[in-house]
Amino acid sequence: MAKLQVGVVSPEREIWSGAADMVIAKTVDGEIGIMPNHAPVLGVLVEGGVLRVKRDSESDLVAAVHGGFISVADNEVSILAEAAELGSEVDVARAKDALERAQASIEANQDDADAQIEAKRNRARLRAAGEDV
Repeated sequence: MAKLQVGVVSPEREIWSGAADMVIAKTVDGEIGIMPNHAPVLGVLVEGGVLRVKRDSESDLVAAVHGGFISVADNEVSILAEAAELGSEVDVARAKDALERAQASIEANQDDADAQIEAKRNRARLRAAGEDV
């Protein structure tokens, strides 16, 4: 069976690259699943989404992805994220603490857009790390 060549990058670094059987990402139009021989597509990733890369004989690769784009063409999937972090790299205690601070700021001021973004990002980080949020 054909494989996808996947690359996940952010402005800071290459997060991951390799072969995969399926990629699942959340775009502003909804969740999208990409398998080999998928039609070309370009999508905008949501803030605070979770990316899942399914690999045949290995465990799924899971990453928190904060905005950016997904591009698919000729069995190549490019994830160009504004920011991204592998679930295995997440400091769970730090993410929980940051989420609590953001939620406290939101409770104090419902219009605090920065706190809302921070809450979304830390929920995604915790989901990527396998934590229930």
